[in-house]
Amino acid sequence: MTERLYYHNSYLTEFKAHVVDVNRDCRCVYLDCTAFYPTSGGQPFDTGELGGSRVVEVIDEGDRIAHILSEPLTPGGSDPRDGEVHGRIDFRRRFDHMQQHTGQHLLSAVLIEMFDAPTVSFHMGAESSTIDLARSLDPPDLRTAEHRANQIVFENRPITVRFQHSPEDLGLRKPTERHGEIRIISIENLDRSACGGTHVRATGEIGPILLRKTDRVRGNLRIEFLCGARAIARARTDFEALSEVARLFSAPLDEAPGLVEAQREKLVETEKVRKGLATELAQASGRALYSDTPPGADGVRRALRRVNTLTEECRIEAPSFTWAGPAVLLVMAQSPPAILLAASPDSGIDAGDLLKRALSEAGGRGGGNRTLAQGSLPSEQALAEVAARLARELGLPG
Repeated sequence: MTERLYYHNSYLTEFKAHVVDVNRDCRCVYLDCTAFYPTSGGQPFDTGELGGSRVVEVIDEGDRIAHILSEPLTPGGSDPRDGEVHGRIDFRRRFDHMQQHTGQHLLSAVLIEMFDAPTVSFHMGAESSTIDLARSLDPPDLRTAEHRANQIVFENRPITVRFQHSPEDLGLRKPTERHGEIRIISIENLDRSACGGTHVRATGEIGPILLRKTDRVRGNLRIEFLCGARAIARARTDFEALSEVARLFSAPLDEAPGLVEAQREKLVETEKVRKGLATELAQASGRALYSDTPPGADGVRRALRRVNTLTEECRIEAPSFTWAGPAVLLVMAQSPPAILLAASPDSGIDAGDLLKRALSEAGGRGGGNRTLAQGSLPSEQALAEVAARLARELGLPG
């Protein structure tokens, strides 16, 4: 069994331990005690050095903890199990995790206290952390919770670690299914939670708490948050991005959001005008192609067009060509391989049926109705084969 030194002192950065077991290549090491925290409870593992080798992963295996090293362990002695090793924790990473994890306890307690919103899960990422709530909250509620959480940070309330037995009345925020001796993290006059993670000594060490965004995930509300140095770095990055937007508009920082919204509205209106003009142009192009295409002996006008990409303009142009009928238009697109077939109701052609049969035999997909159909093909060779077949059936030049 591995004694977990971080249970009693999250600030312990160096320790000595005896090797009790290793794997064959001496890169997976088990110790009689360790200060390295393994991935558990939403908190990532610690990194650092052990016996001169980098610790790249720490795994909780129940009664013992596995330390995965970048290089084989080489303590003084022929058998690694005879040696004592020195461990050193990367405290910058550890303290960051302590800030985020304790901040999560504080934030979750505030959300319960103010909005009866229990936390159902917690995840600590490399750049930000998230908690999932079992109920929805509005943006004003989240701002209120953020303000309250930071008030408690400023009060610098003490945080304590205690061990109690499960049969006792533990008074936890969230009941635990663990039995025996329970490790409890308490924030004075706010929270008591069963937890095996690493935590700071007082709320002031959490630093500022910043709530950034929310998402809906499997019926829960997911809140992204950052604490301490992460919150400061993110706030600086956000400020610099907003400052650059303000600079581009030659406007004060506070006016930038309004100017961005005004430009967005203009772009939406401009896009509407552009689409309208593009539609008119495509319709005119279809009518012009119809006029330039002489009818066949049966009175049907037939045309074949080759384009690079099958665009929305192509889909508008095709019905404009066949509108005055009788007419048939076949459009081939190279990238990606695609085909479109338009036929007037009086052409005697069922575009959807004809194209669907041709596509299915060539491994393509698509469909449509009697007057307009389109589909995609797996290769340019398949496109050429389908186009050649349709051209023959429709009496078009190949």
